[in-house]
Amino acid sequence: MYEKFEKWLDGALELEIPETAVALNFNIYEDGDDWWAVELVACDRFDVNDRDWACDEVFATRDEPFEWQEATEWQTIMENVTGWVAKYLAGGLHADTARKYDGVGCGFVDGDIEIMYIKE
Repeated sequence: MYEKFEKWLDGALELEIPETAVALNFNIYEDGDDWWAVELVACDRFDVNDRDWACDEVFATRDEPFEWQEATEWQTIMENVTGWVAKYLAGGLHADTARKYDGVGCGFVDGDIEIMYIKE
């Protein structure tokens, strides 16, 4: 599944993200009937002490999310997606593009965000 996610993320990071963006977040959704989705959002604010930073979107792939069907619990989906994001940040085609932002997070839209990367 990572290869499909990687291809989707390659395309997403090739889109024109506004220059006002300072952080990226991977929003995870449960769409029902064992369907899951991830969208990439770019935000004009990043604050590790205020998890609402990911609500300040200036860009989103909402119309073209990464979607798949898998019969499992949300905790497994969170583990999988954070693993995919970590692997991409470590060596994906556009990892340098993703790491130019102040921070990268990942989490369910109605839950906490796991910070995956902070620029030093």
